[in-house]
Amino acid sequence: MSSDPYLSVKALTKYIKKKFDADPHLRDVYVKGELSNVKIHTSGHIYFTLKDNSARLPGVMFSASAKSVKFKPESGMTVLIRGDVTVYEASGQYQLYAQSMQADGIGDYYLAFEQLKEKLAKEGLFDASHKKRLPRFPKRIAVVTAQTGAAVRDIIITLHRRYPLANVVLYPALVQGSGAVQSVVQSIQAANKDNFDVLIVGRGGGSIEDLWAFNEEAVARAIFSSEIPIISAIGHETDTTIADFVSDLRAPTPTAAAELAVPSQAELLERISSYRSQMYRNVSSTVSQQKQALNRLTSSYPLAYPERLYRPFIERVERATESLQRESMQHLNRSKEYYRTLDQRLKSRMPLQQIRQSETDITELARRLDYQIEQLLKNHSRQLSSAIRTLDALSPLKIMDRGYSIPYIEETVVKSVEQVTVGDHLTLAMQDGTIQATVNEINPAPKGDGNDD
Repeated sequence: MSSDPYLSVKALTKYIKKKFDADPHLRDVYVKGELSNVKIHTSGHIYFTLKDNSARLPGVMFSASAKSVKFKPESGMTVLIRGDVTVYEASGQYQLYAQSMQADGIGDYYLAFEQLKEKLAKEGLFDASHKKRLPRFPKRIAVVTAQTGAAVRDIIITLHRRYPLANVVLYPALVQGSGAVQSVVQSIQAANKDNFDVLIVGRGGGSIEDLWAFNEEAVARAIFSSEIPIISAIGHETDTTIADFVSDLRAPTPTAAAELAVPSQAELLERISSYRSQMYRNVSSTVSQQKQALNRLTSSYPLAYPERLYRPFIERVERATESLQRESMQHLNRSKEYYRTLDQRLKSRMPLQQIRQSETDITELARRLDYQIEQLLKNHSRQLSSAIRTLDALSPLKIMDRGYSIPYIEETVVKSVEQVTVGDHLTLAMQDGTIQATVNEINPAPKGDGNDD
């Protein structure tokens, strides 16, 4: 019985694969190299080539193992891979099946942190223009953190102590471990469905692994999408997460976040008391100043003796009025006498018909005379009103408002230097009072400088 010495490609490939699989040294290998041709499939699988200066090795990391990689593999990175080597029958190539991958020289978490930070920064998620202002007096505050622990206790106690007027609502969430990312995102989204003024997202201190949920992209984008201003309070003051960069305000600790979220009631009451005292002082000072100003005005010479200022002008108005009335009556009497005489002469010399015509003429003349007298009276009235306005413009009160004063000697207004002698005592009436003065020197104006009118 003869046998065919030739093997099929498939059979040979299977044989080689069995040899690879049976070799204990290839079942669990640790290999270091540079990534190239990295392709991340939509399914989550990672395809790559691992190379050094002398050789190249194709590799693949399936999605189940890829989930444990904290950073994003990129061409050019030097990595440490643990896995197994076997043959891929379809292509007849041997390749590396990676189970874990670490960055060489720096930690996985640090590399993942820097990669996501750079990515989100380029998208503008950290820009100050996107930061929302916190309200000064929040009425409702939401808190996303673990339901138990020091963080939630410190936040709630501090809020109630500083500002008991605020209503605080807790949205409990897992803050570490499996499911923490989804839990935090859901709590932030749930808080945004209600009407809150401020949202505090935080947790207590821990290792980088414990805080890692707040370095995940999903949490960062949930914070960025929040309509409520968010204060992040992740870990201690030295801990910095991606959530801190995206949030509207970063607090070093959960307690500090509560202090930043609300004002101090004690400080507000003290400030109100200070404002009240200052208001009372200002009102009291203003009232006192106004009283003093009123007393100065009421005791000033023009207000204390107003009749003395107007007395000369009142006399001039009365004399002008009497003169106008006297001249009007004289003019009227002369006109009546003239027409009476004219009437008598006409009656004695003219026939009846002419007399009647003359009477008609006289009546017309009388009407015209009355009209002229009326116009004359109106003209004099207008002149009188103009004189009164002029007197008002020349009122001593208005003159004194412009900085002038009126001198008196024993209630007589001094109009000329000839009315005084050296040693006389003068009273100077000012806008807001009087001044007593003594004449020490008299300097008459040079001849020709005065008004000749």
